[in-house]
Amino acid sequence: MLPFTSIGEAEAAMGRNLTVAEAVWFQYSAGMHDFWLYAHNIVFLLLVYSVAPLPVALAELKRPKAIHKYKLQPKVHVPVADVLKCYKNVVKTFLFAVGPLQLVSFPTIKWVGIRTGLPLPSVWEAAAQLAVYFVVEDYFNYWLHRALHSRWGYDHIHRVHHEFTAPVGFAAPYAHWAEVLILGFPAFLGPAIAPCHILVFWLWFVLRHVEAIETHCGYMLLHGSELSDRSFHSCSSFPPLTWWCLCSYDFPHTPTKYIPFYGGAEYHDYHHYVGGRSHSNFASVFTYCDYIYGTDKGYRYQKGQLAKLKEQEKAKNQNGEMNGMWEKYD
Repeated sequence: MLPFTSIGEAEAAMGRNLTVAEAVWFQYSAGMHDFWLYAHNIVFLLLVYSVAPLPVALAELKRPKAIHKYKLQPKVHVPVADVLKCYKNVVKTFLFAVGPLQLVSFPTIKWVGIRTGLPLPSVWEAAAQLAVYFVVEDYFNYWLHRALHSRWGYDHIHRVHHEFTAPVGFAAPYAHWAEVLILGFPAFLGPAIAPCHILVFWLWFVLRHVEAIETHCGYMLLHGSELSDRSFHSCSSFPPLTWWCLCSYDFPHTPTKYIPFYGGAEYHDYHHYVGGRSHSNFASVFTYCDYIYGTDKGYRYQKGQLAKLKEQEKAKNQNGEMNGMWEKYD
């Protein structure tokens, strides 16, 4: 709750006029207790989870042929009933596990220094804090995720998340309630290290949630193998992991492709495709931890095999074109 009763009082205390954003924030938050401002977070999580996966999900329902070439595992179709069941389970986890934990953690949030007052942070301050949060979360999430792939951790907790061997956006937070809480810890660690305004705190959790949904969307949203020959689309004659690589296509127009060391959908889809045996691609956002600690070797090997197959196919097509030209002039 702001310690001012009017905008004029706030401007007098700050020694300047409020910006438009600060005036809007004052009008919204002046009479609201900090607890209720913090409680907004669970509302945003539910809203983002319900809305962010919809574009790809609706495209898959309404125009499946138009986006099929971008699908990472085109042979796998997740029934609508399974997606709805997943959605209900995730909402229950948010309401009965994540929500209560966030609310009882309010004193901790106040203690670490998450503020709600004026002035609002600058764009550069917010961007710097968000960058720190992504790096901190990614590093600690890597080790916790890797620990969950121990035999006990996988069998008792993490196997639930891997029920979707071909991920969909709605399955991003689908997991055992204990895993949701365990992997939620690194998300709070960044703001604890570099405290921010509650608006940046909200934005951090929204962005992280959107990123997780993109990573699990099941479609190639960045970088990609850039395969242009649609003959690769029927890959049944190849071994399973090679088939997975050959069916990776590049979905255009996504800003995440410009983020350095960003993993994305293809990177994490490989982790799900391998499943419980996976000792590769544990990172949640970036790829540097897997590279430094050697847990991307299987993935890089398969990508190397893909490059060789592409060269072989290219040479085969060129030979076929040359033979066709000689036949034409014979």
